[in-house]
Amino acid sequence: MKNSILILALLCCSIGFSQETQVKYDEALAKSLHADEYGMKKYVFCLLKSGSNTTASKEETQKLFEGHMANINKLAKEGKLAVAGPFMKNDRNYRGIYIFNVETIEEAKALVATDPAIKANLLEAELTPWYCSAALQEIPKMHEKIAKTKM
Repeated sequence: MKNSILILALLCCSIGFSQETQVKYDEALAKSLHADEYGMKKYVFCLLKSGSNTTASKEETQKLFEGHMANINKLAKEGKLAVAGPFMKNDRNYRGIYIFNVETIEEAKALVATDPAIKANLLEAELTPWYCSAALQEIPKMHEKIAKTKM
């Protein structure tokens, strides 16, 4: 898992550093994204794991995960969620990640509390402060342009 997080961090943080041509600094964009002098900002990384609720029926689980997806879409539209996605099948009970566009664990806890699957203990959230490119928060806007089928 540590390797996966390191790879994700390196990929995300290399967005601004991997270009060979010199790109002109866009002060207005940097300010709008709350970037520091390095083009970076604070986020909260959330690792989603299988929760303790193992007795939910198939129908209940389906309804809770529909709410989970609706909540993801809502938080992304509000600009509070920069990235979210599931992990592929693994033997560690890791289910997915959120990268919250907030600076504190307390703010992220309030957002986690809006997820029906977490409230019902189908998922468990582990929160960690994270520092990455401020450009990461542009991902939801880009995703809207490339998703042929909407969730």
